[in-house]
Amino acid sequence: MVMELTMTQVESGHQVNLEGVLLEMRKSVQKDFFQGGYQSVCSKIHPTTLSRLSALETTCTITQNGRHVLSQTLVAAVDADKAYVFSCAGQAEVYKASQDEIQAARNSLKL
Repeated sequence: MVMELTMTQVESGHQVNLEGVLLEMRKSVQKDFFQGGYQSVCSKIHPTTLSRLSALETTCTITQNGRHVLSQTLVAAVDADKAYVFSCAGQAEVYKASQDEIQAARNSLKL
C-alpha cells in the first residue's frame, strides 16, 4: 500500500480547475498502466473531502487479463493558496482491506 500527499503553491488570484486537474491525472494513470499491459476503469469524478477541504475524487480499478490486481484513488483539493493531491494505491485485496485506515489517514491530515 502506498499513500502520497503533494502540495503545490497556487499563484494569488489563480483559479484552479480541480476537475480538469483530476481528469488529467486520471488520464495519465490509465495511459501508464496501459503501456504496462494493464487495463483500467476509473469511477466518475465525485465530490468528497480531504481533511477539512472540499475535494474531488476518482478511483481506478486496474486489471490484467480480466483479474483485478490494483486499485488507485486520486483526491484533489484546493485551499486559498495551495493545491493538494492525495493518492493511495495498493494490491486489490490489501486496498479493500485497508479502507478504514485510508479514511483515517485522510481525516487526520492537517491541511
